[in-house]
Amino acid sequence: MKAITITKFGGPEVLQVTEVPDLIPSKNEVLIQVKASGINRSDILQRQGKYAAPGSTSNEIPGLEVAGIIVECGPEVTQWNIGDHVCALLPGGGYAQYAAVKEGHCLPIPKGLNLTEAASLPETVFTVWSNIFERGNLKPGESLLVHGGSSGIGITAIQIAHALGSKVLTTVGSDQKAKYCMELGSNLSINYKTEDFEEILKSKGVDVILDMIAGPYFQKNLNILNEEGRLIHINAENGKNVELDIWQLMTKRISISGSTLRVRDDNYKNRLTKEVYKNVWPLIENGKFRPVIYQTFSYQNVIGAHQCMEEGSHIGKIILEWDSNI
Repeated sequence: MKAITITKFGGPEVLQVTEVPDLIPSKNEVLIQVKASGINRSDILQRQGKYAAPGSTSNEIPGLEVAGIIVECGPEVTQWNIGDHVCALLPGGGYAQYAAVKEGHCLPIPKGLNLTEAASLPETVFTVWSNIFERGNLKPGESLLVHGGSSGIGITAIQIAHALGSKVLTTVGSDQKAKYCMELGSNLSINYKTEDFEEILKSKGVDVILDMIAGPYFQKNLNILNEEGRLIHINAENGKNVELDIWQLMTKRISISGSTLRVRDDNYKNRLTKEVYKNVWPLIENGKFRPVIYQTFSYQNVIGAHQCMEEGSHIGKIILEWDSNI
């Protein structure tokens, strides 16, 4: 089968379409003929040698989410049948013509969406639900600040939190992105290049913050959190080492946590898949949350897709599409 492999660590040019051995699904896996693969920041880091795939997952083929058609089922699979259209979360290997996936990590395509749109969902939706609503325990009426509001994570968090009755605030890198976030449901979007989010929000306060920046944002986040506030980290793009004023933590009763989804065990992902299906799929099918696709690329132009993500002007998701006749 064809797959996009990392030939060595480096820039987008190290990605090449190659022939790799065909996959055989294990007893509780399904084999998906991939029609579309989502691109995520984690793929960039893996390509650069900064984010290794967990366990026995190959480091050569990136890709954490796909959508396609089941063409084979392992002998113990009970949830799916050959011909089912699904999207799925993977620990890696999504940039390929076929993907072998645990049956419990697959979801049906939401009604009204095509396979390209569905490929944009798993990584962002699972991350948002796990961190904001389970770890952060965001409640209706509370306020949520999302750093990186126009990212795939951001546009997902805005729409779900807004649909479930929370006030959403975002930071973004341009006025165009701020406007778009407001259209999606953000109550306030702050251009961090021209404004200081701490100065704007310190008098208002925030209940939950989803942060992928860290570094200099850490102290600012603590300063604007309300009492009983929750700060959740999912990345540290601007620095992983910070100083913490324990007294401030104590007096405001702040909870700080962080997580990475990729390394979580199968049982956790099975449970999370069920929660996403129960809580998020109805929002999609009722029109309260929609995927935002910035641009699609043929798998043959994966270099262009990675260049697009690294350039940083995109709003929403970037998707690789696989030809139906390969």
